[in-house]
Amino acid sequence: MRITLFLFIILIYQSATAQVLPRNTIPLLTLESLPESQIDIPIQINLRPIYALAEKNVDTVFTSANYPDGWILADCATRYKYHFRRSPLRMIANGTTLNLAFTGSYKITGSTRVCAGSTVLSPWTPDCKCGFKEGERKVNVSFSSSFNFGSNYILRTKITRAEPQALDKCEVCFWGQDITNVVLKGLKEALDLSKKAMEDSFGVINLRPYMQQAWNSLNAVYHIPNVGYFSLNPKRLRMNDLNAKNDLLNISIGISATPVVSLEKPSVAATPVPNMSPVKNPGGFNINLEAALQYDSLTNIMNSFLIDKRFELSEGIIKKHIIIKKTKVSGDVDGNLVIDMDFEGSHKGSASFIGKPVYNAATKTIEVPELDFDLKTKDFLLKTVKWLFNKKIVKEIKKYASFNLAAYYDTATKTLNTWLNKEWTKGVRGSGTVSELKLTNVYALPQHLLIRSNCIGKLSVIVSEMKLAL
Repeated sequence: MRITLFLFIILIYQSATAQVLPRNTIPLLTLESLPESQIDIPIQINLRPIYALAEKNVDTVFTSANYPDGWILADCATRYKYHFRRSPLRMIANGTTLNLAFTGSYKITGSTRVCAGSTVLSPWTPDCKCGFKEGERKVNVSFSSSFNFGSNYILRTKITRAEPQALDKCEVCFWGQDITNVVLKGLKEALDLSKKAMEDSFGVINLRPYMQQAWNSLNAVYHIPNVGYFSLNPKRLRMNDLNAKNDLLNISIGISATPVVSLEKPSVAATPVPNMSPVKNPGGFNINLEAALQYDSLTNIMNSFLIDKRFELSEGIIKKHIIIKKTKVSGDVDGNLVIDMDFEGSHKGSASFIGKPVYNAATKTIEVPELDFDLKTKDFLLKTVKWLFNKKIVKEIKKYASFNLAAYYDTATKTLNTWLNKEWTKGVRGSGTVSELKLTNVYALPQHLLIRSNCIGKLSVIVSEMKLAL
């Protein structure tokens, strides 16, 4: 999300343009007056890398202690040892439940003797075996885990063990009967211990500390070269319940924020991460961005066009000229754009041009259609032909104080759409479109030119590969 905002900001600033709505007064501008940006993105994650990680990190063979030489004494009269191996894990996700199953293949060796309580009365009988000559005995084992992720960032996991299903009988000579149920009883005891260990470790996990770290990162100020400082100013987080189907996990995450670009680095206020709320508009983003454009940069642009530019003021028998030596762009408390100009030549002096910027929707152009000016000079002759100055200079100033946005809108939209529909990093691909890109307001404030812009569209993310390690 943050990358999308960065790109949008840079595109806007590279165009140095804004869509402006006509207005007569400047409202009290605060960050709270900026409409919140809403970003909701559905993310689809391929679970196969997670399955592969589990397969890699779960042992495939389990044996009794010191197998094949050691024995387990079940009691004074019985001893046994076993070898158990599992098949590849079978993992299937459905909704908020993950089912894990495998087929176990085992062989067991045992012997018995006569005891009176704890007193041994006979030696061990010869070993009796199950799962050797006739092939390993098989049993199906499965667990199911259900997940619940609360708005308070508490992840709760409930693990259920299914009854093991024996696929083969296991008969040994020292019992002289089918001991399959005995084997299953021992297997269930071992599985229940594993279930308890998993619930003790993962039953209830408080993710708020981790989410607080992420929230702090969202609150951080980021420097964008040649642009300024970007602050996301997050307000709220949203997430829908996890929902999985077979190999795919679907989740929608969202954020409400008031992103701002400023020329001076703002202070960072530490705030606690808020509880989450449900996603309202999965897949949609509506970004409102506020940015401050330094008047110095506008002055540099204006000077690049006008410094040392010569203007002929001659008409009829009057033959005069002036040369522009310096311009300066600023704003006043009434919302006017102010352009101060120093000139010399046949006459020497300065002039101030004042006007409110407006947006021409038909031509997609920011304009200053009405420019008043005040001529400051000791030259009486120039004052007497002020109308000549008005006619020549005002026309030129209007030309360089106008910005056509049509080409920038097209370029920015195409660039954003290209970026949204690409592989951002290995295994992570975006799919989306920008339906509307526009500048909504511009305010000529005394300290800077304040620009507000809006971008609306759809975005989804598919995670097909992940680098995982335990």
